[in-house]
Amino acid sequence: MVKPEIPLNESQRLKALKSFNILDTLKEQEYDAITRIAADICNTPMALVSLIDEERQWFKSHHGIDATETPRDLAFCAHAINSPDSILLVNDAHKDARFKDNPLVTGGPQVQFYAGAPLNTKDGESIGTLCVIDTKPRLEFTERQQSCLKDLANQVMAQLELRRQNIQQKIINEELSIKNNQLKHLSYRLAHDMKTPLLGISSVVGFIKEDYSDFFKDTEIPNFLDIINNRVEYMESLINGIINYNAITNADIALIDFDISEEITRTLNKQLSETPVNLQLENCNHTIHHSLNSFHQIFRDLLSNSIKFSDKPTIDISVSFSEDDDYYNFDYVDNGPGISEKYWNKIFVLFEKLGTENATDTGIGLTTIKVLIEKLGGIITIEKRLNLKTGVHFKFTLAKNLS
Repeated sequence: MVKPEIPLNESQRLKALKSFNILDTLKEQEYDAITRIAADICNTPMALVSLIDEERQWFKSHHGIDATETPRDLAFCAHAINSPDSILLVNDAHKDARFKDNPLVTGGPQVQFYAGAPLNTKDGESIGTLCVIDTKPRLEFTERQQSCLKDLANQVMAQLELRRQNIQQKIINEELSIKNNQLKHLSYRLAHDMKTPLLGISSVVGFIKEDYSDFFKDTEIPNFLDIINNRVEYMESLINGIINYNAITNADIALIDFDISEEITRTLNKQLSETPVNLQLENCNHTIHHSLNSFHQIFRDLLSNSIKFSDKPTIDISVSFSEDDDYYNFDYVDNGPGISEKYWNKIFVLFEKLGTENATDTGIGLTTIKVLIEKLGGIITIEKRLNLKTGVHFKFTLAKNLS
C-alpha cells in the first residue's frame, strides 16, 4: 500500500476546509441527495462526500455505507486531492500497487472500483472528493458518468460556499446588532444627559427676564434672551426626536385588531393646538390587524406637522383608506403651506430641514415616519395636489402580512 502524499498547499488547503465549518456536522438532505444521485448515475452501490483533514477522511454524506470516517492514510480520496484537475479512477484496486493491500480493499467495504471528483474551492484548494465506489472491478466508466460526477462535485461545492456565506452573514449581522445596540444606548444616554443643562439654561433665562427686566428694558438684551430660548427649544426638540427615532427603529412589533377611525381621532385629541382642526375621515370605519403603537406614531407625527406648520385659521386634514390583497393604503392631506417640490428628494432624509423658520423643525419627524413604515413592509411618497396650490398629500402603505 502506498500512503497518499501531503499536498504542497496543505496549510492553505486545511485553512480553506475549516472555513466552511462543516466537519462533524449532522446529516443534511442536500448532500445526501447528491450522493444518492451520483450512485444512481454511476450505477454503484456506494457514494460519498469525503473531506480530508489532518488525520482522517470524514464523510459529510455516505450512501450505501455505514462508516462516517476512516484514517487519512487509507483514504483513496487523500490521493485524489493531489490531482485537483482530474478524476481519480481506480478500475480494479487489486491490480493497483497503491491500493491492492489497503485494508479498505482487502476487508471492510471491499473497495474494488473507485472514481473520485475533487471538491475544489474557488482558489483551487482541493478539500475532498465526491466519489463513487463499487465492490467489483469496473473496466468502463463512461465519459458521461465522469462528466456527471464532476458536475455533482461542483454542486457539493456550491452548497458548501452557500453555507460559508450564510455563516459569514450571520456573524456580520450579529456584529451589526451589537454595534447598533451600543450606538442606541450611547445616543440615548447622550440625549438624556443633554436635557439637564438645557433645562438649566432655560431656567436661568427665565429668571433673568423676570427678575432683571427693569435693568435692560430699553436694550437689545431681551431679544438676545429670546434667541437663547429659541435655540434651547430647538435642542430640546432635536433631543426628543433622536430619542423617539431610536425607540421606534429598535422597538418590537406587536399586532392587534383596532379601528382606524377611532385611533386616528384618539391620536388627534392628544395633540395640543391653538388652531381649530377639522378632521375628515373617508372610508376609515374599518378594523385592521396591525401594529397599533406604530399606527399611533405615524399619525402622531403627521398630525403634529400639520398643526406645527399651519398658516390657516382652521387646519383641514383629510385621511382616506383603502386596501388590496397585500396592503392597507392611506392618503393623508392637509391645507397647510405644503412642501416645495424642490425639497421632495430631501424630506425623508435625517436632519434635512426644508427651509422653514419653525424653531422646532429638526428634520427628524418625516424620517422617523419613513423608517417606521418601511419596517412595517410599506412605502411612503409625497404626491402633487391637483388643482390646489397649498397643503401636503402623503400616500403610504402598510403590509398586511408581516413576517
